[in-house]
Amino acid sequence: MEKEKEKKTIFDIPVAQRIYFENSNLNLFRKLFFLSPVILFLISLFGLMITNELKVFSFKNRANLLIEKNDGSILGHLPYEEISENKLVDIEPHIKVHIDMSESLLKMREDAEKDNVYLVFLSGYRSQKLQKDIFYSLKSMRNQIAADRARVSAPPGYSEHSTGFAIDFGDATKRETDFEVEFENTDAFRWLIKNAAKYHFRLSFTKNSKYVDYEPWHWRYEGSIEALKIFEPSNRRIRNYKN
Repeated sequence: MEKEKEKKTIFDIPVAQRIYFENSNLNLFRKLFFLSPVILFLISLFGLMITNELKVFSFKNRANLLIEKNDGSILGHLPYEEISENKLVDIEPHIKVHIDMSESLLKMREDAEKDNVYLVFLSGYRSQKLQKDIFYSLKSMRNQIAADRARVSAPPGYSEHSTGFAIDFGDATKRETDFEVEFENTDAFRWLIKNAAKYHFRLSFTKNSKYVDYEPWHWRYEGSIEALKIFEPSNRRIRNYKN
């Protein structure tokens, strides 16, 4: 009797295990079979998305390179025509600016003084002849190649100052920072960053500039249709960099 019970026990356990194992594999196979189209679809969709992203990225890069190639720039500087004398006005001895921006510029300095910030006008309009002297003379004096010199000074015919819409600022209490990156640490610069847009001024060469070194003192006026037209190529270039 005991032997019969032992045989029955040995017989039942393997059979039960075998049936359970086979059913488990069969259920798993069925699930994979029904889910495989969905899995394949998701893999294909993911691959298509990556391919499209790469194509868009490549297209944008080619478009930006084409724009840069055809924008007439030299050493990273865009071309600017020299403004006629009858559109210039003196705001201080030896400093002229475009008449369209003179009122906003003087109002900005006046309002800054109310906040105990004293803006200094360092440079406004520059003729192409003066820009030529600045570019080539200093280039020679400093033993610089043209590409290096262009990082800090535009070639003649390619300076925003020739438009009359550019102005270089200083801080009356920190004159040692004139035309220096350290100008960004002055009250004048902090005030400009916070308020200049109210008067239609923007910083021309930021820390993210691709071709020109950072110039915290150099600002341009965009408060008239003429100014907007002149600086549209530059603003388009900035938009392309952001995209």
